[in-house]
Amino acid sequence: MNEPRGGEYATVIAAELDTQRAYKLILGCVVPRPIAWITSISAEGRVNAAPFSSYNYVSHSPPMLAVNIGLRAGKLKDTARNILETREFVVNVATEAARQPMHDSACDFAPEESEPEALGIALVPSRFVKPPRIALSPVHMECRLDQAVRLGTGNNTLYIGEVIAFHLSPEVFDGEVVDGAKLRPLARLGGPYYTTLGTIIRAPILAMPPGRR
Repeated sequence: MNEPRGGEYATVIAAELDTQRAYKLILGCVVPRPIAWITSISAEGRVNAAPFSSYNYVSHSPPMLAVNIGLRAGKLKDTARNILETREFVVNVATEAARQPMHDSACDFAPEESEPEALGIALVPSRFVKPPRIALSPVHMECRLDQAVRLGTGNNTLYIGEVIAFHLSPEVFDGEVVDGAKLRPLARLGGPYYTTLGTIIRAPILAMPPGRR
């Protein structure tokens, strides 16, 4: 690694990084990241809840989301295994109000443990998929797995889900759009840091949104 001098940049050759250093570097660079607080259910009916910040939308027609879930100690995480077994999951938007229980659900619970049950996270039934929704979140997206794509060396898999239904609280949804300021979403930075929206900057839309002529 070259050390920066004056106005120079430090150049890091990705191929020379081990997994841990590459993970820390890319998470420090790609910020802020939205958080998908995912609920899934095992084949035995056990509800799992866990947050993932390598996540975004990837299609609007139909609406689709993608979340990257890496292996833990070479094995599938509970969420990944549940998604593959049942092909269903729910993305609950993580908000400032949900920070502590969401953060606590990231702990390494045993497969036979249910995070919502252990942490007292209230759930509400979904309409079209089996995994329930998290009551504390004002936005839920029921999803069915469209495809799972292994990436790179196989340590990461991108799970792409089609959104079957949106559930939107009237506190943040006016019947047409979601108010981001009222939603107060939480985002992830590198290391042990989260962030909030901070200053919101308004600028004119320069490109025609999808569906408009």
